[in-house]
Amino acid sequence: MKLSIVTTLYRSAATIEEFYHRAMKAADALFPEVELVIVNDGSPDNSLELALALHRRDPRIVVVDLARNFGHYKAMMTGLSYARGDLIFLIDSDLEERPEDLTLFYRRFEQGDSDVVYGVQQARRGGLIERIGGTIFFALVDALGDRPLPRNLVTARLMSADYVKALVRHRDREFVISDLWQVTGFRQNQIVVEKLSTSPSTYSLWKRIDLAVKHLTTSSTRLLYLVFYTGLLIFTVSIGIIAFYLLRYLTAGVGVSGFTSQIISIWFLGGLITLILGILGIYMASILAEAKRRPYTVVRRVHRAATDGTSVSSPLQSSSLVRTDGPS
Repeated sequence: MKLSIVTTLYRSAATIEEFYHRAMKAADALFPEVELVIVNDGSPDNSLELALALHRRDPRIVVVDLARNFGHYKAMMTGLSYARGDLIFLIDSDLEERPEDLTLFYRRFEQGDSDVVYGVQQARRGGLIERIGGTIFFALVDALGDRPLPRNLVTARLMSADYVKALVRHRDREFVISDLWQVTGFRQNQIVVEKLSTSPSTYSLWKRIDLAVKHLTTSSTRLLYLVFYTGLLIFTVSIGIIAFYLLRYLTAGVGVSGFTSQIISIWFLGGLITLILGILGIYMASILAEAKRRPYTVVRRVHRAATDGTSVSSPLQSSSLVRTDGPS
């Protein structure tokens, strides 16, 4: 059985060497064949040079160099599409998740009732602002999303090749990867792992809110139904109010004096219409992004060892699209 370890690089120069040694040591103890797929997500430091140096020393390392920074999620999906193992272990290279936990994942996988074994934290890490951001994010998703997102996930997960092949068939341009992990299905089981807090999170409060909005407007229909029913409720109430004042005027001769009611109505309806148009605008922007069918990611070059063990550096075809055939 062959194992593929998949990781990404972004400002990872300080950890890539140690990550390589620890990850390969843990993998070699369990599997006769191992490959390490490293995706350089446009890292501005010398992470790529360090990864290429490792590739020249160890032909089991595959370096996928993206043309620019496409984001963590897309870089991970790109790396998974280049994995060739029967099992794929996805993990971040920042060492906040222990590469040695591969043993725990594999022991759980060996029980035979899983296509995916994924890690969760016992409790969320971070300071007050980070926890508030996470709370707001999940509250928005739970209230307005079509399905809830699992809590306290970490990146680390051990997956079968069949599951990964199904996962990388998703071609969403805007997505939350934990949602794709969930909707892909298969048999999934969790284990509790420790996640260290060695570096500050790059997901600020506003970035989390933005991520929640993008997730909702690209995967949720509940928000559209909420807008529809809100408009229907206001329309029904307004008809009732009009009927009440009209009936009162016809029966008692009492009219509505002043402009207060008109101003309040105009402000309320104007704000509501603006909100509805804004929500629809976000959906249309997401539809536009999907309709453009731009490349998922653009790979500048793939560094993989040839069959004789020598290093081969090959550019992609002119389409520069990530592989869609999954593991082979």
